[in-house]
Amino acid sequence: MATGSAPAGYIDRSALREPSYQAFVLLRTVFTVAPILFGLDKFTNILVDWQIYLASWIDDIVPGTAQQAMYAVGVIEIVAGIAVAVMPRFGAWLVAAWLAGIIVNLLTLPGYYDIALRDFGLLIAAVALARLAVTYAPARR
Repeated sequence: MATGSAPAGYIDRSALREPSYQAFVLLRTVFTVAPILFGLDKFTNILVDWQIYLASWIDDIVPGTAQQAMYAVGVIEIVAGIAVAVMPRFGAWLVAAWLAGIIVNLLTLPGYYDIALRDFGLLIAAVALARLAVTYAPARR
């Protein structure tokens, strides 16, 4: 954000004290790192066996095995994290849309409603990041 006397493309140091700017940096950092880490884990299954979260109706319509579907999910999540880092105005909306899809998937699986509710909270946070990015990551000209 170019404010005050800072050159275009640079942050005025006074912005670092603004709570809204601090929220933007925190959300941008989390929505960069988390999707990349979770995306990478789709290839290793260290944190969890991700296939258990894939609804059978989705597994039936995507080609290949459930694990191959998780590889595609991992790639999308890594791309989403990179998009938040590079273009937060777009990347935050991408993450929000992806979370909406995850929520739909989870609501069709019995026993995962708590995770769907958590992901709804994350979706709202991603939308908040997108709105903050309008101010703190203006469109490139």
